[in-house]
Amino acid sequence: MKIESYKIFPLGIDALTIEFGNEILPALNDLAISLSKYFENHKFGGFIEAVPAYSSVTIFYDVSKVRSNFPDFFTAFAAVSYLVENALNFVQVHLKSTARIIEIPVDFTDQFALDLEFVSLTNNLTKNEVIEIFTAENYRVFMLGFLPGFAYMGEIGDSIAAPRKKSPRLIVPKGSVGIAGRQTGIYPFDSPGGWQIIGKTDFELFTPNGIDPCALQAGDLVKFYDSNK
Repeated sequence: MKIESYKIFPLGIDALTIEFGNEILPALNDLAISLSKYFENHKFGGFIEAVPAYSSVTIFYDVSKVRSNFPDFFTAFAAVSYLVENALNFVQVHLKSTARIIEIPVDFTDQFALDLEFVSLTNNLTKNEVIEIFTAENYRVFMLGFLPGFAYMGEIGDSIAAPRKKSPRLIVPKGSVGIAGRQTGIYPFDSPGGWQIIGKTDFELFTPNGIDPCALQAGDLVKFYDSNK
C-alpha cells in the first residue's frame, strides 16, 4: 500500500513510535506489522525490540549504544527517526495470504459462558445464534498487550458486538474468551477484566520458557470452534 502519511514521536527517552493513523484497519495493521518485521530482520546498533499495535509501531532502543553507533546525529531519537524513514522505502507489506490460521476450541456451556446470555439479549439473538455467528469468522490478531500473550482480535460483527462490563470482575478465569465492542480476546491468566465472557478454552497462550513464548502473533488469523461439537 502507498504510505501517504505518518507521525514519528518519542515515547520516553528510549523508545520511538511511528503512527500511520488512528483507525482499526487491516491495511494500517499490515503496514505496522511489516515495519516491525523489517527491524527485527535488520537490527541496528542499539536496537532492542519493535512492537506493532493496531496502526503504529514502537521501537525500543538503548540510547547509549545508538549514540555510539550513530555519532553524526545530535540525539538517539534523531538517529532512529532517520532509520525509520529510510526503512519505509523498503518495507514489504505483510500479505494476508501468508498469515497463519490457528484453530482454537471453545467450551460455550453455561459453566464457562458467564456473559453469553447478556450478549444474546443485547443483540436480540439466542445463545446458539451468538455462538454460530462468533465461530463462523476468522479473527485477525491486531496486536498483543494487557497481559503476556493476550491478543487483541477482530473485528466482531455488529450483530454480536457488546459493550464492556460497567463493573469489571476482580478475577476472570484463565482461558476465558471475551467480547468488548467489536474486539475479542482470550485471558491467558486469571486476572481482573471487564470483557463479556462467552466461553473458555484450554489453549495455552503463554509459555514463558518456550522458543516462542506467545502462541499468537500480530497478523495471525484465529478460527474458534465449539469444542462440544
